[in-house]
Order: sequence, then C-alpha cells, then structure tokens
Amino acid sequence: MDLTKAEEGKEYIIKEIVTDDEELNAFLFSLGCYSGEPITVISHRKSGCVVSIKDGRYNIDNELASAILI
Repeated sequence: MDLTKAEEGKEYIIKEIVTDDEELNAFLFSLGCYSGEPITVISHRKSGCVVSIKDGRYNIDNELASAILI
C-alpha cells in the first residue's frame, strides 16, 4: 500500500521508496524518509498529503506519496 491510501492519524512503517530518481531518493533521505522509519499521514489534500516524519511535517504531492510504500 502507498501513502495515498493511508489512513489519517495512523502511524505506518516505510517499507520501500519506489523511484528511479536518485536526486529524489537523496531528498527523501534528508527528510528522514527511508525504509524502516515511521511515518504518519496528518491529512489528505486534493493535490497530495501532509505527513509527519520524525519531528517535521511536510506537504508532499500525490506522485511522491504513491512512491512511498508502507
């Protein structure tokens, strides 16, 4: 399942990041978004979702959210 289908307010563990873009992988890693890390969807928006990773909140678009498998 990817983040676009995640339930709001529930904590999930990231299983895999599915992207061929190394720059995007590096960006996500810098946010603390990598396999084994907990992630919580705060809310879903029309264009994406707001997530909580470690101590930060981030707004990510649907394309990126669909690349994060939980």
